[in-house]
Amino acid sequence: MLTVSRSIALPETELTERFLRADGPGGQHVNRTESAVELRFDVVNSPSLPEPVRARLLARRDRRLTDDGVLVIQARRFRDQGRNRDDARERLVEIIRSALEPPKPRIATKPTRASKERRLAGKQQRSRVKQGRSRSWSSE
Repeated sequence: MLTVSRSIALPETELTERFLRADGPGGQHVNRTESAVELRFDVVNSPSLPEPVRARLLARRDRRLTDDGVLVIQARRFRDQGRNRDDARERLVEIIRSALEPPKPRIATKPTRASKERRLAGKQQRSRVKQGRSRSWSSE
């Protein structure tokens, strides 16, 4: 079981791991071992996730989320498979934990009178600077 919070734990059967050869440093060793890990978690069909958390995960515009609702995490930071496996699982837990909290609703505000005046004064100043740069055709 992969524990996300007190109420959410993901069973191992919901996680799919695939091991592949990692790029990067390692010499000849990197060509022989499959140390990189690709962790897949089906967000859409997971019975372990509460519905609000699932909705928030799917609403994200995350490039790691496929069109089918599968979250794909690739870990190749370390040179050994065990550490990459742990890294992928930790990243999955962090992604799910970030979806536990509902986003704070945005409260629309109006600009103050002073801020409107400052903005208009800045525009007038910029206009005067640009007018000063142009040649005056009437003086010729």
